[in-house]
Amino acid sequence: MPVVLYHNPRCSKSRATLALVRERGLEPQIVDYLENPPSQETLKELQTLLGCSVMDMIRPGEAPYQEMNLAQADDAQLLQAMVDHPILLQRPIVVNNGRAAIGRPPEQVLEIL
Repeated sequence: MPVVLYHNPRCSKSRATLALVRERGLEPQIVDYLENPPSQETLKELQTLLGCSVMDMIRPGEAPYQEMNLAQADDAQLLQAMVDHPILLQRPIVVNNGRAAIGRPPEQVLEIL
């Protein structure tokens, strides 16, 4: 299976993570999650692979988070918010061999490559 990168080309951390993956001789399958938002099922799979909470997958500094008052939201509400507003998804996320890592900092993905 190829390495998969949930990527936002406008994000410097995402671009740096892509470069790091390529430096390791890997060409990832790039998912522009803003253009093709992941489903709730995909987000749940990513959560399992990441081994984190749903809240750890969300970017609380983004406007939709504040506008929707998501600080007290449950997991189902957070997942739906990420489907409806993919900008909320923490980025980048790299998936490889049944494991995933958020590239913040980009070097964090090295352990799964």
